[in-house]
Amino acid sequence: MKKTRALRFGALVVGLSMVAAACGGGDEFEKGDGVLRLGGLLPETGNLAFLGPPEFAGVELAVQEINDAGGVGGADVEWLSGDSGDNGEVANATVDRLLAEDVDGFIGAASSGVSLTVIDKITKAGKIQFSPANTSPTFTDYEDNGLYFRTAPSDIVQGAALADLLVADGNGTASFLVLNDAYGTGLLEYTKAPYEAAGGEVAYEVIYDPQAENFDAEVSAAVAADSDAIVIIGFDETTKILTGLIEAGAGPADKNIYGTDGNMGNALAASFDDPSVVAGMKGTMPGVDPGTIKSFTDRLLEVDPDLVDFSYGAEAYDAVIITALAALVARSTDGADIAAEINDVTRGGEKCTSFKQCADLIKDDKNIDYDGVGGAYEFVDAGEPSEASIMILEFDGSGTIQVADVIFGKI
Repeated sequence: MKKTRALRFGALVVGLSMVAAACGGGDEFEKGDGVLRLGGLLPETGNLAFLGPPEFAGVELAVQEINDAGGVGGADVEWLSGDSGDNGEVANATVDRLLAEDVDGFIGAASSGVSLTVIDKITKAGKIQFSPANTSPTFTDYEDNGLYFRTAPSDIVQGAALADLLVADGNGTASFLVLNDAYGTGLLEYTKAPYEAAGGEVAYEVIYDPQAENFDAEVSAAVAADSDAIVIIGFDETTKILTGLIEAGAGPADKNIYGTDGNMGNALAASFDDPSVVAGMKGTMPGVDPGTIKSFTDRLLEVDPDLVDFSYGAEAYDAVIITALAALVARSTDGADIAAEINDVTRGGEKCTSFKQCADLIKDDKNIDYDGVGGAYEFVDAGEPSEASIMILEFDGSGTIQVADVIFGKI
């Protein structure tokens, strides 16, 4: 388990896209205390802990690169790590601690359900919450005082991609086993609608409690439905569900099994004594093919050589870079000032692809349009991407995740 750490790299110069006056990277800020402090709200523990390492590495890499380029407002960023866990109790304790340490913004959470337990506390305190992995459509219209942002796309996009995959694979009927939280039920809704519109039939669906002692009833019902496909929208409890399906003769070797970003990682295969039992299982994951951003993943490995998954690492990195650029434009480390500039950093200006390149443009009084490692983003006013890519993943014969295809979509 990764230990909570407070890595102080200094205050980062957060620069937003220029709307009016520009600021120089070394100029003192007009508002705030001059030091950008970002707090972590990422999964070190809990049922999404497999997403934690690449997200932490992405944040730490961004902080290092920003500080190497001169920081934000002439000061280094301060990164104070924190655990989101998988429940409100852990997340709220972390938020309380970091608010007491006067952070200006939070990076996280990964789980949509966890974010919903703390978003009001964070935004009412006037702080930014910037998630690299929340995909629930709930956040698009959430009353967040203009302080909540995400680099992950809404599951409107992932749901459409998953429905297309089901149809393309010839699945006329499908059963859905779905985690009971905002992520699970939202993704179910936005998968079912296009799947049924394309002629697919839902043979069985169940919303389950991820903390249940076992999933025997749900597995038995899904097997009895005898659908062409079984879709599991869940987190690490997917291991128990898959085990039940395999024992019932309805595992990936026998039936078309699909997952989503909450379970499609190498950690799933590693949870079995024989990782090859998941061979053939397919699923969807927002993000870019790690093979196309190898220079970035190599840099992540320098931060954490033990990484086995890279999911949402790029999105975590970009969340920090975008926040820092917005701070530069705002000439402030105040959360509300930074938030007012975040959307425009990603749209409408001169293209740039690194913190230093963008910061130099800001210093020259240029409007910027940051295209990140995770995509072009082009944030809409709701503070989320208007375009994104969805990877189609498949476990190969050894139980290793491979990228089979990438689908591009716009909201």
